[in-house]
Amino acid sequence: QVQLAESGGGLVQAGDTLRLSCAAAGLTFSAIGMGWFRQAPGKEREFVAAINWAGTTTYLDSVQGRFTISRDNAKNTVYLQMNSLKPEDTAVYYCATGRGPRLYTQARDYNYWGQGTQVTVSS
Repeated sequence: QVQLAESGGGLVQAGDTLRLSCAAAGLTFSAIGMGWFRQAPGKEREFVAAINWAGTTTYLDSVQGRFTISRDNAKNTVYLQMNSLKPEDTAVYYCATGRGPRLYTQARDYNYWGQGTQVTVSS
């Protein structure tokens, strides 16, 4: 049974940093692409960042240069380092497992999701 557990969210001020973690269990983590999505109140869930099995990454344009996704296969954990946070980054952030090893930017290409962690950025 695949389980994902996010942590690291919180309330911060604009310009601050946060690092989200997502610990995975029940899968061959090193062989799977991983992703982060977010959902703000009243909005659809949107792609934020993804990393494939080899460590190649891709990002939503609005977070490029501010956010960094990384993975530690020894710890079965994927991270999202968020710098220079803005109020528009406020959302519930979810990690998810890809259906295969590649980079995926569409929610339909992910099959397991964490419970989410709240990130709130005040101005």
